[in-house]
Amino acid sequence: MDAVMFPGQGSQRPGMGEPWASAPSWSVVEQVSDVLGRDVGALLLDADAATLQATRNAQVASFALGLVILGAARAAGHAWGAAAGHSLGEYTALVAAGVLDIDAATRLVGARADAMQAAADASPGTMAAVLGLESDAVQASCDAAGGEAWIANDNAPGQIVIAGTHDGIARASAAAKAAGGKVMPLAVGGAFHTPLMGAAQAGLDAALAATAFTDGACPVVANVDAAPHAAGAEWPALLSAQLCRPVRWREGTGTLVGLGVTRVVELGPGGVLTGLAKRTAPSLERLSLASPGDLG
Repeated sequence: MDAVMFPGQGSQRPGMGEPWASAPSWSVVEQVSDVLGRDVGALLLDADAATLQATRNAQVASFALGLVILGAARAAGHAWGAAAGHSLGEYTALVAAGVLDIDAATRLVGARADAMQAAADASPGTMAAVLGLESDAVQASCDAAGGEAWIANDNAPGQIVIAGTHDGIARASAAAKAAGGKVMPLAVGGAFHTPLMGAAQAGLDAALAATAFTDGACPVVANVDAAPHAAGAEWPALLSAQLCRPVRWREGTGTLVGLGVTRVVELGPGGVLTGLAKRTAPSLERLSLASPGDLG
C-alpha cells in the first residue's frame, strides 16, 4: 500500500512551479488564486527567495504546488491508502484523503498563513535543524536557552528541529554544538509549533469553526499525536493543536508502517520527506514526485 506525503513550509524555492506550469493540473492554481484573491501563480513562478520566505507567501505557494502535483498524480493513476503532511502539508494531505475540498482547504491555509504571519511579526523567531543528537540531548540544549527555545519537529533519528526567539535559538544552537551536534539554520519566517505562535490561535480557530470537514476515504496520520484519523469531526481540534505543538513526524512514519504502508510517495518540490523516511524506516520504498517526469 502507498501513502502520499506532503512537505511543509521551508521546502519552497524560487521557480518551483515552473516544471508544472504546462501540466493540466496547473489550473488549480487559478482556483486557489480566485479563492484567496491573490496571484498565486506569480509566487510559484516569479517570486524570489526573500519573498517566499515570508510566512503568508511560503504557505500559500507550497500548498498550491502540492495541489498541482496531487492532481497530476491522480491523473497518472496513482492511488493511496493513507496520507500524511508535515505541518502545512497536513492540509494538502486532508485534500488527498477527501476530508477537505480544495476551496475549504484553501481558505483555511490563507487564514492560517495570515494569522501566523501576524504572530511572527509580533513575536519574531526562527528555527534550526539539529543533526546527530537524539531528543533528550536536544531538549537539554533547549533548556539551556532559558525558556526561549523548544523542540518543534521530531523528524527522524538524528534530525530534530528547534524553534524559538532569535536569541534563544542562538543559545540552544551553541549548546547543541557543544554536545556534538551539527546545527543548520532554516529559511523560515517564525518559530512555528511553539508558544510563540499563540497569537495566531484565535484566527485559526475561527477559520476552523467555519469549515466543513467530512470523513476521509483513507486515514491521515496527524502531526500532534502520530495517530491515524479518518473521521472529519476529529480534525478541527487536531489542526488547532498543531499550531503550537511539535510535529511528531518520526512516530508518524512508524504509524504508516503499522498501517501496512510499503511505499511513501512525496508530492512536493524536493525529496525531504522521502529522505526522512529512509532514516526512520529503511524498509519503506520511496518515490518523490518533484517534476512531471517522475510520474511514470
